[in-house]
Amino acid sequence: MAAPKKGRGSSGGQGRPGRALALILIAMVALTGGMFLSGHTTPRLGIDLAGGTSITLKAKSQPGKPDAINETNMNTAVSIIERRVNGLGVSEAEVQTQGASNIIVNIPKGTNSKQAREQVGTTAQLYFRPVLTVAGGTPTPEGSASPSASGTGKPSATPSAKASDPETASNSKTTPSASATTQGRAVTDALKKDATPTPSGSAKASESAAATQTPDPATAALEKKFTALDCTDKAARAKAGDGVKPEDPTVACSSEGDAKYLLGPAEVSGTDVDDAKAQFDQQRGIWLVSMDFTDKGSKKFQTITKKLSTQQSPQNQFAISLDGEVVSAPQVNETLSGSAEISGSFTQQSAEDLANVLSYGALPLSFSEDTVTTVTAALGGEQLEAGLIAGAIGLALVVIYLVAYYRGLALIALLSLMASGILTYTIMALLGPAIGFALNLPAVCGAIVAIGITADSFIVYFERIRDEIREGRTLRPAVERAWPRARRTILVSDFVSFLAAAVLFLVTVGKVQGFAFTLGLTTLLDVVVVFLFTKPVMTLMARTKFFASGHPWSGLDPKRLGAKPPLRRSRRVNARTDHPKEA
Repeated sequence: MAAPKKGRGSSGGQGRPGRALALILIAMVALTGGMFLSGHTTPRLGIDLAGGTSITLKAKSQPGKPDAINETNMNTAVSIIERRVNGLGVSEAEVQTQGASNIIVNIPKGTNSKQAREQVGTTAQLYFRPVLTVAGGTPTPEGSASPSASGTGKPSATPSAKASDPETASNSKTTPSASATTQGRAVTDALKKDATPTPSGSAKASESAAATQTPDPATAALEKKFTALDCTDKAARAKAGDGVKPEDPTVACSSEGDAKYLLGPAEVSGTDVDDAKAQFDQQRGIWLVSMDFTDKGSKKFQTITKKLSTQQSPQNQFAISLDGEVVSAPQVNETLSGSAEISGSFTQQSAEDLANVLSYGALPLSFSEDTVTTVTAALGGEQLEAGLIAGAIGLALVVIYLVAYYRGLALIALLSLMASGILTYTIMALLGPAIGFALNLPAVCGAIVAIGITADSFIVYFERIRDEIREGRTLRPAVERAWPRARRTILVSDFVSFLAAAVLFLVTVGKVQGFAFTLGLTTLLDVVVVFLFTKPVMTLMARTKFFASGHPWSGLDPKRLGAKPPLRRSRRVNARTDHPKEA
C-alpha cells in the first residue's frame, strides 16, 4: 500500500492539485495587480513600433593625432554611448558603427529619450585646471595705444564677475584700448607666474631671462585670443579650447558665457574620477555633482589644491572644465583629497546628466551631429499588424487542430494557453519600467513562436495519457503514470529551446536580442504553466464523469483509441494458459 501512495505524491500531487492551481492563480493576480498599480498597463515599445530618433555622429579629427579615428576608438565610443543611454533607462537603444568614422544611434520615443539625445555626442572631457586670470565674457576692442600704455581698466578678480557689472562696463567704454592692453599684460604676468624655470645651469638661466625679455609667440597668441574671446557667442564659446592639449595652457568660457578664463595646464583629468553622482545640498538649496577620485587621482588633487591654497585670488581657484567650458571655478583655501564637488546653476536633470557622463567616462573622440532623423512608427505599425494577423491565423489553426483531434482535451489546452498569455503579457509590461525591456517586431515574433512551443508541451502530455489508456488503464491512473514520462520530454525540449535563446541573446546585438529574450522568457513560462496549471487541471478533469467515462467527445474514448483489454486480467489469463505448458 505504501508504494502507490508514494507514486501519487511524487507524480505531482494527485490528491492535492488545488495547491498548485492556487499558487499560479495568486501569481497571476499579483502580477496583474502590480501592472495596474504601477500604471504600466501596456508593454513599452521599441523604436520600430513607437517611433523615435536616429542620430548619425561623425568623428572629428584630433589635432596632433592623425590616427585617432580607428576601429579601437570607434568601438570604445560605441560602448560608452550605449552605457550612457542605458544608464538613463532608455531601452532598446541601438548604437553601432557605420563606415570608418560614423556612429548610428537609434533612440526610441519615450521616457528620457530627450536626455539621451543630448548625451550621445557629449565628449565629456573633464579637466581640473588652475585659474591664471579671469575677466568678463565680452571681448575688449583693440585700440591704437601702444602695448606699453598704461590703462585704468582691470580684469575681474572673481569668476562670478559679469560683463554687465558697472566697473567692467565703465572701463570697457571709456578706455577700450587701455583695457585690452591691461588684459594682455595680465595674461603675460599670469603665464610668467605659472612658469617654473629650472635654475640648474647658467645656460638655462640665460634662456629664462631671454624668454622674460622677449615675448613668446605662443604667449602672444594666447594673449590675443583671450582678449578677443567673446563668450556671449555660443559658437565661439564652444570652440575656445579646440585643439589644445591637456598639458598646455588655454582659454575657456564659463558655461553661462558671463566670464572668460585663462587656464593653466590640466592637473587632474576625468580618467581620475572613480564615481560621480548628483546630490541635493539641503543647506545651500542647490543641486551639485559629487565625485570620488581614484587613488592616483586623489594624490593629484591633493597636490594641486596644496599649491593653490597658498595663492591670491583668482589664482587660488581651479576651474572644472567640461568639454572646453568652465562649469565651476571654486576657490581653494586648504589642501583637499579624495573627493570633490561641482556646483553651479544645476537643475536636478542637468546634475544627473553630468554625473551620468562622468560615471561612464569620456569619449575617446570628439563627434558632431551629422544628421538627425525622426523615425515614425507607421511602417512598424503596419508590420506589427501583419504579424498579429499571422499570429491570429496560426493560433486559430492550432485551436481547430486541437478541437478536431483532441476534442474535450482542447479545453485544457486553451485554458493553459490563456494562463501563459496572461503571465507573458503582465511580465512584459512590468519589465519595461523595471529593466528597460521594450517590445519590438522580433520580440513579437518570439512570442508567436512560443505559441507552438507551449502547444507542443500539451500535446506531449496528452499523447502519453492516450498511450496509457491504450495499454488498458483507466483515466485516473493513466494521468498519473503518463506524467513522469511527459515531464522528462517537456523539460528536455524546453531546455534546448532556452539554451538556444540564451546563446542567441549573448552573441547578438540590437533587435535580435529582443527575439531571443522573448523566446527564453516564454520557454520558462511554459514550464511553469505545464507544471502548475496543465497537470493539476488534468488531474481534476480526470475525476469528472465526462472524461473518466471516456465520452466520445472527451478525446479519451478507449474504443476510439483502440485500447487493449484490462492489463491485470490479461496477465492472469496468460499465467493460467502458460502454467500447464511449463508443467
